[in-house]
Amino acid sequence: MKKLFINIGRLVQTESGEPVLCRAGKDMSRLESIENAYLAVNGDTIEDFGSMETIESLRAKGPEYYFENFADEVIDIDGATVMPAFCDSHTHLVFAGSREQEFADKIRGLSYKEIAARGGGILNSAELLHNTDEEELFRQTLERAREIISFGTGAVEIKSGYGLNPEDELKMLRVAKRIGEETPLTVKTTFLGAHAVPARYSGKREDYVNEIINEMIPVIASEELADYIDIFVEEGFFSVTDADRILNAGMKYGLRAKVHANQMSHSGGVQIGVKYNAASVDHLEFTGKEEFELLKKSETIATLLPGSDFFLEMDYAPARRMIENGLTVAIASNYNPGSSPYGNMQFMMGLAALKLKMTTEEILNAVTINGAAAMGLSETHGSIARGKVANFIVTKKLPSLDFVSYALTTPFIRRIFLKGKEISN
Repeated sequence: MKKLFINIGRLVQTESGEPVLCRAGKDMSRLESIENAYLAVNGDTIEDFGSMETIESLRAKGPEYYFENFADEVIDIDGATVMPAFCDSHTHLVFAGSREQEFADKIRGLSYKEIAARGGGILNSAELLHNTDEEELFRQTLERAREIISFGTGAVEIKSGYGLNPEDELKMLRVAKRIGEETPLTVKTTFLGAHAVPARYSGKREDYVNEIINEMIPVIASEELADYIDIFVEEGFFSVTDADRILNAGMKYGLRAKVHANQMSHSGGVQIGVKYNAASVDHLEFTGKEEFELLKKSETIATLLPGSDFFLEMDYAPARRMIENGLTVAIASNYNPGSSPYGNMQFMMGLAALKLKMTTEEILNAVTINGAAAMGLSETHGSIARGKVANFIVTKKLPSLDFVSYALTTPFIRRIFLKGKEISN
């Protein structure tokens, strides 16, 4: 079915020339758009776009030239803004239950590490997930998937990491893959068995690393359940040596690296991520000149997760310095029950403006084309371009693009189209 969207006030993040796979450094301030535009969609694909003057000139030639004759449906946007759907490249969407008791403990003064030491944190989620059957886990995840769609997300990466044993990690990845099959979301899956050391391996971390390498990775790869492999490199979790072994094993099975890096210290996570040509290194609160230089010379995306910094009341990643040093920066939600229980990318955009001091143009690039790049999707997602997937948001009438981050709790989405189809909101 062909749809023609007309009278678009502003069509944002357009590509009229060479394909853009990401934007880095000063180029992140560049945001192409067309005022008074049209957008033509054929099935699930963007077929054409341009100025309404094109349509008006055809109309002037006579009824037989009417552009609308080539569309099954004409939709008048009436001056609103159209932009690409968000690409959220770091979530833990598959989890069971919630962890508000830990939130209460945090309010009473306990640190993230202290909560984890008491059996909270990741291990708490692992126990909840273990006791939840797969259908119920899917039901809970489906509810969250519908939630993030309503907030404008069209592509999402979903990690495992609350299983911490072969059976439950596989269960998580099956649920994540099913979300991609049974919703209009484009889903990339990531195996994160090295999220924490389970209680049964207390004091025997190397044995758990061996289990990941020898038992989990081969099965996950053979069943094609994951696109990426990830590891939490941090004191008290996993070392650079562990990461070297796990990422190397994953690479042999065709799983590209991602890394939870430098969240609480200069952990070496960036260095090991770049070594393995990671699609992204994520968190990055503790980064400096050495990491900037490595990332600038690599294809690895620097993915920032301001929702976690907000929730944990930590220092934010040095986004301005990253951009000034020429890095490709993405913003993701890190939606999870323990450190970022937020799936709303508009909220992340507001935090990026207020706390990371990013401009509106930089933020929109970070949550669209650069987020797509961090998932290996920028050839098909993240911008308005001919041949790309028709994932886009129709906003309410906005005074300017700055309004989205400025009024970060005000709903701004009027309609959502994923894979060319309108999604009930």
